[in-house]
Amino acid sequence: MVMTPSEDPKVETFIDKNLRGARFVSSDLSGAVMRGVVLEGVEIESPWLLEGDNVLRVNGVDVLPFIDAELNRRFPGRAERAATDPDGLRSAWTALEHTWAATLERVAAMPAGTVDVSVDGEWSFAQTLRHLVMATDTWLRKAVLEIDQPYHPAGQPDDSYEADGKDMSVFADSAPSYAEVLEVRAGRVAMVRDFLATVTPDQLAETRTNPHSPEYSDTVLSCLHTILEEGWEHHRYAVRDLDAIEARGGRPLVE
Repeated sequence: MVMTPSEDPKVETFIDKNLRGARFVSSDLSGAVMRGVVLEGVEIESPWLLEGDNVLRVNGVDVLPFIDAELNRRFPGRAERAATDPDGLRSAWTALEHTWAATLERVAAMPAGTVDVSVDGEWSFAQTLRHLVMATDTWLRKAVLEIDQPYHPAGQPDDSYEADGKDMSVFADSAPSYAEVLEVRAGRVAMVRDFLATVTPDQLAETRTNPHSPEYSDTVLSCLHTILEEGWEHHRYAVRDLDAIEARGGRPLVE
């Protein structure tokens, strides 16, 4: 098979390159074409993989529908995250609450220090909960409820938030205790539950300013979908890393 370099100088072409063990982090691989490649043991992690009209073809087959179906099988209730009416959203949130509650029980039974373990440089379990606090503050308290000071200091901002040049002074300089994280997270979960308890179809259709890009707007429904998506995606990350910790004998070695 003859391969020729791309004519676009901005597009890199790899021919007969050994990329075994390479790690691509926060990299744009959209539209990448791989021909005659060896992909043994390859792992792809992308929270945006199933959004919109994305396509991921392997040997000519779009595998995204299979991935989505398998994730729904592994995580009962996940399929409800796209609900569009109040009753459906309430059911979706209840399913997500129950899933996280079971995982919190699992973590409580693991060795001391597990909640602070970082696997392959990813957020620890405690940091993941802190990020979900911030996600709720961003999409419910700031976007939907339009609260002037929506953020709790225990929240965990991500890299994109920091890169936006937002004021970071609200967030704690040091990590809060796990007990505080659990308390704040439980409060945010209750906020979503309480909001969904009385939300109406008309309210779901209302528009709000996008909290990251003020020039755009989102519906209240879209904001709630983001909260649900954040909850399911970060749960998937959390159990993935908990499985890795248990696989090495439960030794909580912080990296």
